[in-house]
Amino acid sequence: MPSEVTQKHNPTPGQHTVPHHVKEPSASAGNPTVARPAVSLPPESTQRHAVPTSKLASLPAPAPPTVAEQRPRRPKPEAAPRTGWRWWVLGFSAVAVTTTMTCLALVAWLGIIYSSNEILPGVSAFGVELGGKTRAEAAAALEKEYQSGIILTDGDLTWRVDALALGITLDAEATADSAYQKSREPANLISALLGTIEVRPVVSVDLAAARAKLIDLQPQLEQPAINAGVQLVNGQVQPRPAQPGRVLDLESTLALLADDGAGVLQDGHLELVMSSVPPSVVDSSAMVQEASQLLTSPLEITAFDPIQNEKQVWTIAPETWSYWLVADAKDQAGLVLSLEPGLLRDYLSAQEQTLGTGRYLKLDEAIVNIQQTIAEKRTQSLIRIYHQPRPHTVRSGETFSSIAYEYGIPYPWIQAANPTVGDDLSVGQTLTIPSPDDLLPLPVVPHKRIVVSISQQRLWAYENEHLKWEWVVSTGIDSSPTAPGVFQIQSHETNAYAANWNLWMPHFMGVYRPVPTSDFMNGFHGFPTRGGSQLLWTNSLGTRVTYGCILLSNTNADVLYNWAEEGVVVEIQR
Repeated sequence: MPSEVTQKHNPTPGQHTVPHHVKEPSASAGNPTVARPAVSLPPESTQRHAVPTSKLASLPAPAPPTVAEQRPRRPKPEAAPRTGWRWWVLGFSAVAVTTTMTCLALVAWLGIIYSSNEILPGVSAFGVELGGKTRAEAAAALEKEYQSGIILTDGDLTWRVDALALGITLDAEATADSAYQKSREPANLISALLGTIEVRPVVSVDLAAARAKLIDLQPQLEQPAINAGVQLVNGQVQPRPAQPGRVLDLESTLALLADDGAGVLQDGHLELVMSSVPPSVVDSSAMVQEASQLLTSPLEITAFDPIQNEKQVWTIAPETWSYWLVADAKDQAGLVLSLEPGLLRDYLSAQEQTLGTGRYLKLDEAIVNIQQTIAEKRTQSLIRIYHQPRPHTVRSGETFSSIAYEYGIPYPWIQAANPTVGDDLSVGQTLTIPSPDDLLPLPVVPHKRIVVSISQQRLWAYENEHLKWEWVVSTGIDSSPTAPGVFQIQSHETNAYAANWNLWMPHFMGVYRPVPTSDFMNGFHGFPTRGGSQLLWTNSLGTRVTYGCILLSNTNADVLYNWAEEGVVVEIQR
């Protein structure tokens, strides 16, 4: 019985497995050995079969494994199931659901807003957020928070003014209504949600008020043309080029404001329309020689206060005032030198600040006086200091007469300055005391002064601050007193008639009006006559005998009459 051998057969690649029931043919003479191709079996199939012992010896020895056969084989990975499309579908569905829910929520929210009385979010005016507010709340917010300042500019300089002063008024309620309506317009819905709607303000423009304000600002806005002038360079006078000026085109500026008042208020900016003004003289070379003569001296301006008999002298060096000199064309006279008005005004304005409270300069008058000095080829000029009216609080026991005596103002003048105040004064009342300059209506003669003392019954006359005469005089009786104060010679009459007392007064010089609305004047005169022959008060000098005038001897009255021209200051002391 043939023995059974269990053999595990591992075929090589490319071989086929021979079924075990097929027997190998024997190698005999009649059956030559036939080579068969190797048959592979699946790696996992292991077959058990019996092989006769006699056959084992005749089987060829197995060939040694090749390198490729020795390398372990990598199993082929199994293909993963295709499931990604399912996740894509799920993601798309989630986004769609979220978007739908968001839209539904947005629609619901818009529905709530639309049904409310509130302005949609994202709407503003003047930078003030109005969203979420009712129209009343929005109007209140605009009134409270918007900036009403307007910047005026000429391209170089700027000025800030209040919108109301320029005639621009914000209609906050109408602006809030506009914001409410615009926030509900379909075309503005997306912009509102993105917070990009800026509502144009609703305004009104009062062109009359704007005109008045711009006219008031014109001196600041405009720059006059500067004619060619001269300048002092290293001690030598040289020509200086002219400079063009600029003026406000008022009508064109108002037209801009009328066309776009809302835009001006919203932007806070108004571009002024300015026009260029050419200088009238562009060549000053012909004036160099004349200017050289003037500039050998400083410019000396004397500011005189006739009330306080005080002088302030302001001296400007040639190096400074040479820059003020310009050439002017004066009709047939050709070119003349003058001072540039703007620079002169600036200087006088600065000096005015040094005068103290209650005193000031009339700038236009002062400029005319100084220009006249330059036209006359002089460098010394006189200008006048003035006084403001003053307030007075009535004290116990005071009357118009006592207050007038204290201030040196005839009491009818104080009554005229307070027309609503009766004769009976009350403690604590405030009265306006007129300026003492009201009693000096004529140009002042600065180098002469007459001083009268009521208490001493004396007169002193001064010229160039030196005493010229001292005389005995007589002033008014108590029932018709001479008023103290600062006055001036205003008239001359060789023989004046006083109808109230039937008096003829020789060498009469009017000094002041006791009543501002009357032509009657008190003044200086010699001994009066009555009836053409009676000579009065010849022995009364040094006592109070007149009806308010100041009595001198005939000789002294004649001298004073011819010496004191109109404008000489008369100071009557108590």
